[in-house]
Parts: sequence; structure tokens; C-alpha cells
Amino acid sequence: MSSSPEQKVTFGQLLAFFVPLGIASSLITISHVIINSTLARSANPEVIIACYALPMSVIGLTEKPAMLLRQTCSALVRDRTSFRAVSVVSWYLLACILLLGALICYTPIGKWVFFYFFGASEALVEPMVDVYRVLMFVSIFSTLRCMYQGIIIFNMRTKWLTIGMAFRLSAMYALSLYFIHTNQVTSARVGAIIFLVGMIVEAAVSMWEGRSLLKQIPEKKPDHPVERPRQIFQFYRPLLYSSVIAVIIGPSINAFLGKTVDLQLAISSYAIAGSISQLVLSFFSYIHQIVLNFYRKDANTVIRFAFILALMPGLLIAVAAYTPVGPWFLENVMGVNERLMHASLDTLKVFTIMSLVFPWLDFGNGLVLLRGETKLMVWSQAANVTITLITLVVCIMLSPGWNGMVGALAQSLGVAAEAAVVWSVLHAIGKSSGKRSFGAAL
Repeated sequence: MSSSPEQKVTFGQLLAFFVPLGIASSLITISHVIINSTLARSANPEVIIACYALPMSVIGLTEKPAMLLRQTCSALVRDRTSFRAVSVVSWYLLACILLLGALICYTPIGKWVFFYFFGASEALVEPMVDVYRVLMFVSIFSTLRCMYQGIIIFNMRTKWLTIGMAFRLSAMYALSLYFIHTNQVTSARVGAIIFLVGMIVEAAVSMWEGRSLLKQIPEKKPDHPVERPRQIFQFYRPLLYSSVIAVIIGPSINAFLGKTVDLQLAISSYAIAGSISQLVLSFFSYIHQIVLNFYRKDANTVIRFAFILALMPGLLIAVAAYTPVGPWFLENVMGVNERLMHASLDTLKVFTIMSLVFPWLDFGNGLVLLRGETKLMVWSQAANVTITLITLVVCIMLSPGWNGMVGALAQSLGVAAEAAVVWSVLHAIGKSSGKRSFGAAL
């Protein structure tokens, strides 16, 4: 793809766009640290943290459709007409999420979810439902946040995502100190309230900046075809389906880790290594936004920039897994014992595979979003789930002594399979159109 001189993009522009997104994504992990450290001050921390963690896992599933609105807005909103179309889809989505939340909170479905599905004791079911009654309102503000963040990202104002996260963390920390100093950390609802207030603050910042940007874009852009909610839903629906498919992966890995030689060691080492990997990869999880916003302007510069970015996660994970940095961090920062440390490092070494593949998967997904071919993501996600499950079965049959490494290998190969499907189809599209460049898909 050739670019005219006036379309040239510099590395400085890409860094100014990307770094605030990466920082904002990484800061999300701190919000969970604030809540867990607050709940740990209670008289019964194990019980209270459990009562908070399980409802949070449910909210994580129901919030995922709202988070997909960020990519949808960034890809499709170019004028106020298309924004109103996205808004209509968003309100329908939000109504469905709140209906599901009401069923969990006020019908026997809640007991079934926490007692039968998650296996919580009967005494903890009501406290968990009580926590969810607060958390269900997170979806309202998460939906608003992601809608307006999509507009902010497209308009290259990504620093506002970092600013919003900074305000969110400040509010959460201040509220945490209030609960601690007034000795009110007596139930898991405290954690839910802190999380909700943080989301409200971040949504308010995003809406404030997003609405000001809306006033600056035209009512109707002549060359932009998106006008109706139906067009938005055609783009959004495959994203939703792929996210539903992906839900299978986490529970499947945890279930199979229970069949390894040392269940507790397997689950613990996988969780620790996975959290370190996620901390690193979260910073690089917005490569698709670089593609969405810059690829058509200057494909060659975007590709070179992506090559540099793609090396970094693997390098950072390798440093943690193969140098003294890893053992020092696990012992002194995370406080794990020697046996768990070695198991976690072995698992982290396997996660190096995923850290090498993930940036290119995100780049490929950016091309898919740019083309509007979101149906492809359903098939790529299905490939991920299939290879993950096959790897789990084979490893448990042949080498259950790998413990946490079983989960890391399954997840890594699943991501590799997903990337292979994405790039195979993009290559086929490029070949059929007679283009042979790296960016042939466009």
C-alpha cells in the first residue's frame, strides 16, 4: 500500500496515540489490588474476598458485550448519525444485561448460579447475590464509558483514557481509605461499592470528553454509509458471538488443571504465571486500534511500528522467566514460597509462546475490524477453543505431571490457532485481490 506524502505517519504520532492506551489498560490491574487489599482488612478476609470474587467473575462475563462497544464505536462512528445508531444498539444491549442481572438478583437463578454452578456454600449464596445487586449497575456505566471511549480513540485523544483511569483509581483509593478508617469493611458489598464508584468516575470523564468531541464532528459525513442500528448490529453481532465462544476457555483450563498430578500447585502456578503474562500483554492489547486508526493512512509505518511492539512482550516475559528478575519478583513482591516459585517460572516459560503470538493476533484482528469482516472472528475464536481443548486432553493423558504448564501450553496454542485462522483468511483475501504486500488484506 502506498501513502501520499500528506498521509505519512511518524513513530512519534503512533507512540503518542498508543502509550496512553497501554498505560490505561495496565492501570486496570491496580483497581483490583485496591479492592482486594481493602477487603483483606476485614475480620474474615477469606470469606469476604470469596463473596466478592465470584460475583465479579459473573460481572466479567456480562460486561464483555459492553466492552465490545469500544471497538464498534472506534470502527464505525464518523458522524453524529452513526453515533445515534450505535446508541440504539447500546441501549438494547444494556436492557438485556440489566434483565439478566435482575434475574440473578431477584429470582432463584441467582442461587443456581452461585450454589450449583460455582459450588459456593449455601451460607455464602445470599451475600454473593447481595454483592451482585451492586455490581449489576456497573454495566450501565461501563456501556457509557466504552461508547465514548471509542469516539475518543478515533479522534486521537487517547490521553483521556489514561486521565479517566487516573481519576478512577484516585476515587477508589479515597473511598477505600474511608471504609478502612471508619471500620466499615464488614462485608463484600464494600468492594462492590468501591468498584462501582470507580466505574462511575471513569465513565463521567469519558462522557465529558466524548460529548465535546461529538459536537465537533459533522451531523452526516457524505461518504460514510453507516446510518442505521441494523448496520451496527451486523458488525457487532459476530464480535458478541466470538466473545461468548471465548467464555469456554477459562473454565475448561481450570477444570483440566484439576486432573493434573498436583491440583493445588497446578492451579496456583498457572494463576500466578497467567497474572504476570496478563500484566505484560495488557499494555500491548491496543495494537488493533493502531491498525484501525492509522493503517489506511500509512500502512508501511504501521507495519514497522508493529514489528517493534511485537518483540517487546516476548522479551519482557523471557526476562521474567529466564533471568534472576523472575525469582526476585515472585519471592519479594508476590511472596510465594520456593516450590511455587519454580512451578510458576516453568509455567511462565511456556507463556512465552503466547506473548510472541498475541501482538500479531491483535494486529490481524485490527485488519479484520477495519474491513468489517467480523464474522471471521467467530471462526478464529472457535479454532482457539478447539485447539485449547484438544491440547488439554492430550496433555492430561500423556503428561499430567506438567501441572500448570498444561494450562499455559493449551492457552498459548489456542491463541496461535486463532492467529493462524485470521492470517490465513487475510492472506486468501489479499491473494484473491491480486495484492502481495504484508497488508494484502486491504
